[in-house]
Amino acid sequence: MAFQISPGVNVSEVDLTTVVPSTLTTSGAFVGTFAWGPANKTKLIDSEITLTKTFGKPDANSATSFFTASGFLAYGNNLQVVRAVANTAKNSVTTGSSLLILNEDTYESSYLNASSSGSYGPFASRYAGSLGNSIQVQVFDSANTTLFNSWAYKSYFTAAPGTSAQAAGVGGTNDEMHIIVIDSTGLITGSANTVLETYPFVSKASDGVLNGASTYYKQVLFNKSKYIYAMDPVDYTNTSATWGQTSTTAFARISTGTYANGNFSGTLTGGADGSPTDADKQTGYALFSNKESIDISLVLTGDASVTVQQYVIDNVATARRDCVAFVSPPASAVVNQSGSETTNIQSWLTSLGRSSSYVVADSGWKYQLDKYNNVYRYIPLNGDVAGLCVYTDTVKDPWFSPAGFNRGAIKNCIKLAWNPTKTYRDTLYSAGVNPVVTFPGQGTVLFGDKTLQSKPSAFDRINVRRLFITLEKSIGKAAQYSLFEMNDEFTRAQFVNLVTPFLRDIQGRRGITDFKVVCDTTNNTSGVIDSNQFVGDIYIKPARSANFIQLNFVAVGTGVDFNTIVGVA
Repeated sequence: MAFQISPGVNVSEVDLTTVVPSTLTTSGAFVGTFAWGPANKTKLIDSEITLTKTFGKPDANSATSFFTASGFLAYGNNLQVVRAVANTAKNSVTTGSSLLILNEDTYESSYLNASSSGSYGPFASRYAGSLGNSIQVQVFDSANTTLFNSWAYKSYFTAAPGTSAQAAGVGGTNDEMHIIVIDSTGLITGSANTVLETYPFVSKASDGVLNGASTYYKQVLFNKSKYIYAMDPVDYTNTSATWGQTSTTAFARISTGTYANGNFSGTLTGGADGSPTDADKQTGYALFSNKESIDISLVLTGDASVTVQQYVIDNVATARRDCVAFVSPPASAVVNQSGSETTNIQSWLTSLGRSSSYVVADSGWKYQLDKYNNVYRYIPLNGDVAGLCVYTDTVKDPWFSPAGFNRGAIKNCIKLAWNPTKTYRDTLYSAGVNPVVTFPGQGTVLFGDKTLQSKPSAFDRINVRRLFITLEKSIGKAAQYSLFEMNDEFTRAQFVNLVTPFLRDIQGRRGITDFKVVCDTTNNTSGVIDSNQFVGDIYIKPARSANFIQLNFVAVGTGVDFNTIVGVA
């Protein structure tokens, strides 16, 4: 008990109810090329619909990445996605120089509250890419009713802009304006001149506020728009001295040159997609390297080059040791390569040059419909194989194999680029590559559950590797609560009593066949204790999946007693 200075009753609690927590085993991670969306920043995607809203519909440049991600999402709903962009990618602008704004963080730190420069024009597309060249922005400044009544977009607003009540109350004038965002060519919506967004009665005043929310036009667009940022003031020469000041200002109107009627109209141009390099993709995957900052379990690589695949294996999966990377051979190894597929895949494995239980390799690519463009495309299978792990977690547990007819069915597959026969499957499997096979009348199935570890051990199987990731994550989190406690018999017994029920539950769910937890003076010696360490040894006998089934059918005579042949159990 705690020491007391004077007589009294002290009440304390000792919490012995700590349990081993469940951990997320189905969270995916992917870096790809997309037509739209924030770059170099993780975004949680839960469905193909969200994928489309966040990163745009697929086009010729982004389809492989898009359908790798959507392939995974066909089995699960938790994918952290990073858009990789090249330095040559540009955001569209209304006038002035194109620029690259990677994401919201870049804009907020460099442009939201920065002094105007007149270099970029009034608006920029929210994200880099040629898709932004379809965006038109119209602004109607505070003006008389006659001008407003002739504005083509008058019907989208309730009244003409003027002076807000906030500005009027402190002596300011002409702070209000309307902003409307339009898909001028139809690239975004499929229909030209579709109105995307409207922003009525936004303010030029940096301190503009209504009902607790900012009305400052740059802040409003930053907070709400899916398509644009505000850059320099419209009609820069005439308005830059007042726009962005406080509500007490007599704000300049858009009034010079072509804007003399108080109306600005500009179509964004200069947007460019660029082609992300291997280095750009590695920059994206680096966001997943720290397991303390983001929790992931399954890393998709899509159509990544060998260089990027090696980076993911070395710097994400193997470095973290709590996730598995999924890789496919290049399309050039299996698409239209009749008779050379096995040799090509073996060459790919040699160039990959990795042996790790944190890697799963598959045999190729599938052919599927791109419903957005009404064409068929070849897509690497690693998104689907990772997705099968999600499905396995849903219907069973991570320590079950994701392969076979029960849990290994591949979705959205018209055909395989290459359908390996038994002879070729044997060759691939011995090298650690998991064949994906189409069986007549039974569909397309993942027909192997090996990791890419060449050393024969329990960890050369997907289910065993994922079992230990689950155990290590869960028990590791629980063990954090032993930090800074006394390394004595009580704490050690508490740890054993914490871990044992958890492992017993895993055993009951067929993940392990037996276990033993040792945390006593045999492994916490005086030397260990004096060095402020705490040791818990956990011995696990993992359950194994059946890869080979032998069925022996024996014909016997009519009068034979079966008990004389096989014995009595």
